[in-house]
Amino acid sequence: MLTTLKTSYTDTRAADLAWALGREPLPALAVLDLELTGAKLQLRLLGASHQVLLEQEQHSCSETVACMPGSSTPLPLGVSKRIGGWEYEFAARVEKLSHGSFAGRAQELLALVTDHPNGLAGTFPGSPYAFTAMLAQRHEGQVWWRTWHAYPQEGQLVVTRTRIGDRMPVTL
Repeated sequence: MLTTLKTSYTDTRAADLAWALGREPLPALAVLDLELTGAKLQLRLLGASHQVLLEQEQHSCSETVACMPGSSTPLPLGVSKRIGGWEYEFAARVEKLSHGSFAGRAQELLALVTDHPNGLAGTFPGSPYAFTAMLAQRHEGQVWWRTWHAYPQEGQLVVTRTRIGDRMPVTL
């Protein structure tokens, strides 16, 4: 699903993004509710990036990646922790792209997410390449989501990947 977000572009620098677990639902500009084999997932586009709410059985989790005034937790490269009976893993990276490469990558990602039944993307006014996109799936007892936060004025794309669910068996 693709939507145009009716708000000003508030998080105009990749470096302003912060990460948090356990925040209450924030006001959303667009929402996609999903049911993924017993897991209720809500993908939320905010005026300042994204929030994901997950509920399954007795567990729940919220992840927020956004410009959060007063936040002291910058966007980490990786996090791994236990949340109740779940394992949570988060990873983030920043891609620096040339202007031409950025436009092509943006078009590719928007097409991928827009055409996917578990995808939500929102473009911000002012640039067709200023967007936040999210894509979710369930695989082997795990819920996964990926997000892309585009900053065309900097040529930066912030990419995150999250996996949460029952402990994965170790294979050697």
